[in-house]
Amino acid sequence: FAELHAAVAGLPVGSSRVLPGLVLRRDFAAYCPAGGDLRAVLVTEPLQPPLPAPGVEFAVDSEGQYQASLRWISRRTEALMKHLQRNNVKLLLSSVKQEEVVLYHAKLHGVSVVECLSSEEIALIREITGISPYAPFGDNIHREITETAAATFCQPLLLGSKRYVHVGFTSVCAFQPHCLILCGPVDGVNEQHAAALQGAFTMLQQLFKRVDQ
Repeated sequence: FAELHAAVAGLPVGSSRVLPGLVLRRDFAAYCPAGGDLRAVLVTEPLQPPLPAPGVEFAVDSEGQYQASLRWISRRTEALMKHLQRNNVKLLLSSVKQEEVVLYHAKLHGVSVVECLSSEEIALIREITGISPYAPFGDNIHREITETAAATFCQPLLLGSKRYVHVGFTSVCAFQPHCLILCGPVDGVNEQHAAALQGAFTMLQQLFKRVDQ
């Protein structure tokens, strides 16, 4: 329930509504409007490629070497974004904060980025879509991306004074997610309404569980 409702203070209760899909409590780090077939990937690691291998010390002896390293990182990141673009990936959902070079190349190649998602949000998206996080820096950066989710829409959503991400996924299970937008004059009223609704849903779950048995 915590991931399937959003509270908005300063609006009348009558503005409350139910929206299809998920409302992620983040704004886009990079936004590129897109229509048609949307593919999304999950990542749980920084997409800026590491210079040294794990456990290997990397030493830079001159400014020239440092600049060359930055150019290598930029080219590698650009190659990754081109690879995502070729696989029709237009949405990158990240549990970690990405570097500016990643956001720069994402914008250039039409890939929207949402970062710093919670572990609960990532788990919910995985449950809905059935995909696992994408690990780009394996043996072959250009291998086919199989862990992608289909999204029917992806757009900014303004609730009160805050911007959120509104995304609809094609679910691989019977669960079709909808998000409850709770509006009220102050936070306290919204908290009361949320607690009451969560209690009602819990009661209904118990009721249907007994009926099934």
